[in-house]
Formats: sequence, C-alpha cells, structure tokens
Amino acid sequence: MKFPFVIFAFGLLFVSAASMQAQRSPAATTMVKRPAAAKPAEIGQTAVVVDESLSVLRDRPSLYAQAVMRVGRGRKVQILGSAEADGVKFYRVAAPSNFGWIQADAVFGKFRPGDEERLARMVQAAEGFDQLEIAVEFFMLYPNSKFRSSTLLLYGDLIEVAAAKLSKDASSRLKRPEMAASAAPVHSYYLNFNMLDRYRKLGIVFVFNSATRQYHYDGASWAEIISKFPASPEAAEAKKRMESLKQKMERIPAK
Repeated sequence: MKFPFVIFAFGLLFVSAASMQAQRSPAATTMVKRPAAAKPAEIGQTAVVVDESLSVLRDRPSLYAQAVMRVGRGRKVQILGSAEADGVKFYRVAAPSNFGWIQADAVFGKFRPGDEERLARMVQAAEGFDQLEIAVEFFMLYPNSKFRSSTLLLYGDLIEVAAAKLSKDASSRLKRPEMAASAAPVHSYYLNFNMLDRYRKLGIVFVFNSATRQYHYDGASWAEIISKFPASPEAAEAKKRMESLKQKMERIPAK
C-alpha cells in the first residue's frame, strides 16, 4: 500500500516548515529600532525680535514669500521649526496672533551660541533712538553678560547726549506766555514735555535743573557700574560721570 509513504512525506514536509519558521523567529526578535533624529536645540525655545530691518513674518521660508506682517522690536516668539532658503536660515515661529517664517538673524536668545556678543555689537553699531532700544533689549536678555559694564557706560552717555537735545527742543516748543498764564510751576511743564514719553517707556529717567532749564540723565546705568562692577575699567569712568552730573545739577545760570 502507498498510504504509509504519503503520510511519511507529509510529516517530513511539516517538520521542514517548522524548522524554517524557528530559524526566522530569532532574527525577527533581534531587530533593533533606529533612534529618532535629534531635535534641533532651538525648537521650542523663546526668542526676542531685535533687528526690525529683518523681522518680516512670511507665509513660507523664502525671502520672496508673501509678507504677513513685520514683527516689532521686543516681541517674543516661540520657535516651532527651521529651514534654509535663499542663503539664509528661517525659523517657523508663533508670533503675536500669527504663525509664519522669520529670518533667524532678526531674533536673539540664550539658546544660540554667539547671540550675546552679536547683540552687544549691534548696540555699538546702531544710531539714534534705535540704539537705546537695542541696548535695553540687551540688558533684559543678558543680565550677567561680560559686555554689560561697557554697554551700560555707553548707554548712559547716549542718554546724556539725548538730554541736551531734549533741552533745546523743550525750550523752543514750550510757550512761555501760556506757561505764565496758567500759573503752573515752570519745571512741571518741562517734566511733562511730550517728547520725554518714549524715553519713559524704556525706563529712562531725566532730572531737571530749573535754573538752567536743562535736562540731565539721572545716572542709573553709571550707578549700576559702580555698584556691580567696582573693579572694572568702566567704574572709574562712571564715577567721573556721576561727579559731572552733581556739578550740572548745582549749576546756576551765568550772569
């Protein structure tokens, strides 16, 4: 009879298949998953817009993309992604009331090496009121910076220069007949002068010599240098500024 041979053949086939399956199983169980790619350090970080000349928010990462808005200096944005195009790096950010792509050079933060020194250089290079605004952003972002004392000295000097110009502007714009008619103290007109408003927003305080009708910087940045950086080269200069301020406030008009 042929049945025993057929049964034997089927049995041999079954054993062979089981053996092959056993050989495959260990290979399957030893497979190792590849680790996920590391997330860039800037993703999820908060940055501050400082360079308004580069702060256009766009609908895609390209210098030719549609502009959504220009993000103002001092605005904080959260970084959601990054891309490179047209020779520059872009960050995808969540800005106030909008999402979009902004050139990475427009923002500064603590997460990126070199930003502290880059912003200190920007303070030195800027002009006018922008220079004061950028300095304030530097102080807030990097309170313990090695460049702080030198930047504080420059900041105070810039404000004293602004004080001289404000004194001239106030003298030409304030109407003396109107001030006399109101009977309000003259110095109160000067200290309410509307051109002081934008300086107040930065926390800048001016003092006023009623005798000479001159504004002067109150010297807060110089006082900080003397207090926090007494051994620095800037401390000696700051002391000279404070002594000069004292003399200016004691000055009376020449007869």
